[in-house]
Amino acid sequence: MKARIPKGPSMNDMLKQAQKMQEDMANLQAELEEREYDISAGGGAVNLKINGKKQILELNIAPEIVDPDDVETLSDIIIAAVNEGISKVEKVSEQEMAKVTGGMGMGMPGMPF
Repeated sequence: MKARIPKGPSMNDMLKQAQKMQEDMANLQAELEEREYDISAGGGAVNLKINGKKQILELNIAPEIVDPDDVETLSDIIIAAVNEGISKVEKVSEQEMAKVTGGMGMGMPGMPF
């Protein structure tokens, strides 16, 4: 009497599934790159808009924060806004990609994250 070994998915099925995941990831990546995020820093003194490609689209600085004798503070607030924007883009992208990959794609060669 031979024991029956349960059949799992065929190699062809697994390849199709991997291809579908890759297509879903490419579509999601394109969508994520088009998204725009509004970021505020310095209590609203600096506002910027950044897209999913991490490109700054807009930068607005409240006139009252511009002090020629204290350019360093203005620079710090702008840097904080840009860094917050980049962090937000990366966090949202990672979360959305994890939904598609089930967390499998992170850190794998050839994967965007």
